[in-house]
Amino acid sequence: MQLRSVFLPIAATSRRDLVERLVQLLVGLFLYGVALGLMVRGGIGVAPWDVLALGVSEQFGLGYGVVTVLVSVVVLLLWIPLRQRVGIGTVLNALLIGPAADLTLAVLPAPTTVWIGAPMFVAGLVLLAFATGLYIAADFGPGPRDGLMTGLVRRTGWRVWIVRTLIEGSVLLIGFLLGGPVGVGTVLFAFGIGPLVGLFLPWATRLREARSRQLATL
Repeated sequence: MQLRSVFLPIAATSRRDLVERLVQLLVGLFLYGVALGLMVRGGIGVAPWDVLALGVSEQFGLGYGVVTVLVSVVVLLLWIPLRQRVGIGTVLNALLIGPAADLTLAVLPAPTTVWIGAPMFVAGLVLLAFATGLYIAADFGPGPRDGLMTGLVRRTGWRVWIVRTLIEGSVLLIGFLLGGPVGVGTVLFAFGIGPLVGLFLPWATRLREARSRQLATL
């Protein structure tokens, strides 16, 4: 029972529902990586965590996707003192998003002008919010960064926005000092990701719950 509560979605109503949720998780994580690749290729700045990843990549000559995976592993280590539970979605999030981003960067050429790059970034931002809704609604556990935030909120008793701001601000500063790209896209992400996730997550959750109820009657 304990293994089920950690590694499987609590709300799964049948084996078919479980399989569909797993597919939804994998599709969501793959699209999340594609979205990161689009935003990096956009060339107008990236999200704070990606500023850090690209800064580390620049300093140590490692691929962006590899650094993304390594950062996720380090963040997961920070879960230990916070006593956060790791789900299969957490592990797959840490391992799959980086390679999906690298694959996107490998096949997607750099834009020749900002008039191409900016729409690429916006498309990536919207896709990332959509992908976030998909993978979270699958209910296999939070991603490493989201779990760090919720763990700190629980341990400190601080408000979510304070913890999120401190985490994102610290990551952004370190990434900037390492040479990561900060630009208009960074600001767009900061102000746009919340409302977009707020749009897609409830929608994806409602669809998943409705589908689960339907499968429960079959």
